[in-house]
Amino acid sequence: MKGKEIHILLVEDNEGDIVLAREALEEARIKNRITVITDGEKALEYLFRNDNNRKPDLILLDMNLPKVNGLEVLAKLKADEALKIIPVVMLTTSTSEQDVLDAYRNYVNCYINKPIDLEEFIVVIKNIESFWLNTVKLPVI
Repeated sequence: MKGKEIHILLVEDNEGDIVLAREALEEARIKNRITVITDGEKALEYLFRNDNNRKPDLILLDMNLPKVNGLEVLAKLKADEALKIIPVVMLTTSTSEQDVLDAYRNYVNCYINKPIDLEEFIVVIKNIESFWLNTVKLPVI
């Protein structure tokens, strides 16, 4: 994806995690645009709005969101023909095996537990960036 601007949608309600994710992603050597939305209801409104010129290339989605939780956002996104091809990384503190199973049943592309340690969190974000933005080929939406 080098050379092309990458649009990342970060759906996260924890301000500290938002700041850390932004910092880690902005250190990347690729051009990216990060849109942050802090609740599931607004994320769905954003994704299903018809006036979006370009949908995100990658979604980083928290499980525990206000108004509409991450699993509900994921299910609605993956049920839509036009949006289901967007890769979704569930990035959450939930270690529940049921949450992991439910996320994969709703076609999440990967499930990652957010570390509590700040340095480990930055490493996780950089690993996501390395894999999803430098290694794989993302669809052009």
